Amino acid sequence: MINLREETNVANKINQTQYEAFKNEIMPRYQRILPRFLVTSLVIFIIISFLPWTQNIRSKGYVIPLKPEQRPQAIPALIAGRIEKWYKQEGDFVKKGDTIVFLSEIKAEYMDTMLLDRTLQQVATKESGVLSYQSKIQALDRQIDAMLDAKRIKTLQALNYIKQTKLKIQADSVTFVAAQTDQKIALAQLKRTEELYKDGLKPLTELEAKRQKAQETESKTIAAESKLLSSQNELLNTQAQIKGIEYEYSDKISKSESDKFSALSDMYEAENSVTKLQNQFANYKVRSGMYHITAPQDGYLTQAIKVGVGETIKEGEDLVTIMPADYNYAVELYVAPIDVPLINKNQSVRFIFDGFPAFLFAGWPKASFGIFSGKVVAIDNFISTNGKYRLLVAADTAYRQWPPNLRIGTGAQGFALLNNVPIWYEIWRRINGFPAEFYNNLTDQSKDSKDKEDKPTNKKEEDKPKTGKPLIKSKY
Repeated sequence: MINLREETNVANKINQTQYEAFKNEIMPRYQRILPRFLVTSLVIFIIISFLPWTQNIRSKGYVIPLKPEQRPQAIPALIAGRIEKWYKQEGDFVKKGDTIVFLSEIKAEYMDTMLLDRTLQQVATKESGVLSYQSKIQALDRQIDAMLDAKRIKTLQALNYIKQTKLKIQADSVTFVAAQTDQKIALAQLKRTEELYKDGLKPLTELEAKRQKAQETESKTIAAESKLLSSQNELLNTQAQIKGIEYEYSDKISKSESDKFSALSDMYEAENSVTKLQNQFANYKVRSGMYHITAPQDGYLTQAIKVGVGETIKEGEDLVTIMPADYNYAVELYVAPIDVPLINKNQSVRFIFDGFPAFLFAGWPKASFGIFSGKVVAIDNFISTNGKYRLLVAADTAYRQWPPNLRIGTGAQGFALLNNVPIWYEIWRRINGFPAEFYNNLTDQSKDSKDKEDKPTNKKEEDKPKTGKPLIKSKY
C-alpha cells in the first residue's frame, strides 16, 4: 500500500501550476461551494414561496382635509373697491369675524357720505305720501257712505210720498164718483122738472133752479176729475223722481269710486316706491358693511393674493386664502381604472407620509414599521382628468393615530390591502400580468335556511360529504 503521509506526498514537493495536466485535474474551491449555495438558496426560496403575501394596490396622493368646509379657501371681495389698510398678515391666526383688510369705495353712486341718511329721508317722504293717499281714500269712503245714506233717505221720502199720493188718488177717485152720482141725480131731476114744466105742473123758477143745480154738479164732476188726474200725474212724477234719484246718486257714487280707485293706484305706486327705497336702503346698509373683509371661520392666513395699499380690486376677486384651524386629515389617492373594482368603501389602506421615517414590507403589513392606516370613505363615480379615479381615505384611529404635525399637502404613498396569497402565486401572477385576487370560492352559506329545510332524514344521507358549490363573490 502506498504511503501518502505528508513527508512522502509528491504534491508538496512539486509546483503543480507549472504542469498543464495538474491544472486540468485540480477543481477550484468556489466550484465546490457553488452547488451547495444554489441548492440551499433553492430550498430557502421554495420555503419562502409558501409564506403568505398580502396583495395590495399602490398609489400616490396628498394629505387634504376630510370635509369640504375644512379645506383651504379664498376670501373674495364682495364689492369693487380700493385697498386702504391691512389688519392681518400672512401666517396670522384669525378668529371668525376678525377684520383682515379695509376697502374704500370707488363707484361714484356710493361715494356720498350721507347716502344712508338721504335714502332714509326719501323713504320717510314716500311713506308720508302713502299716508296722504290713505287719508284721501278714507275721505272718499266717507263721502260714498254719505251719498248712499242720502240716496236711501231720499228714496224713502219718495216712497212715502208715493204712498200719500196713492191715498190722495183714492180720495179723489171717491170724490169724483160722488160728483158723477150727484150729476146724474141733478140731470134726472132736471129732466123730470122740464117734463112737469111742460105740463104746467112746475114753475119756471124751479126749472131754472134745477138747471143751475145740474150745472153745479157738472162743474164739481169736472173739478173732481181734474183733481184725480192731477193726483195720478203726481204719482207718475214721484215714481220718475225715484229713478232720477237713483241715476243722480249712482253717477255721484261712481265718480267718487273712480277717484277712490285713482287714489288707490297712486297709493300702490307710492308703496312700490317705498319698498324699492327700503330695499335700496337695505342694500346700501349691507354694502357699507362689506368694506371690512372679515374671516369666515377660525384659521390661518396662508397667502395674500392682492397686496399693497391703494390697489383696486374687482367685485368677486380673491384677496387672501385661509386655512381652517380645525380639520380632520384625509388622503386623496388616484388609482387606475383596472384597480377600481378591487376597492370598496371601508377598505383598509396603509400609508407612508413624506418626512416621516418608515420601514415598509408591502406584502407583510404587520412586519412594517412607521406606517399609518386609513379607511376608504369615498370613491368617485367619474374618472378624473388624469385618467384615474379619485379615492378619499380617512384616518383609522383604531390602528394608530396619525401624526399631529402632519401638514396639508404632504405627499403620501398608499397601499390598499387585498387578499392573502402565497408568495409563489403572487410572483406567478405578476409574471403573467394577471390582476389581483378578486373572486373568492366560498361554500354556499347563503343557502343555510334552504339546507335546514332539506335536512336528510336518514343516517346514510348525513354521511354523504357536503360539497358546497363555489360562489363568485365581489369584494364590493
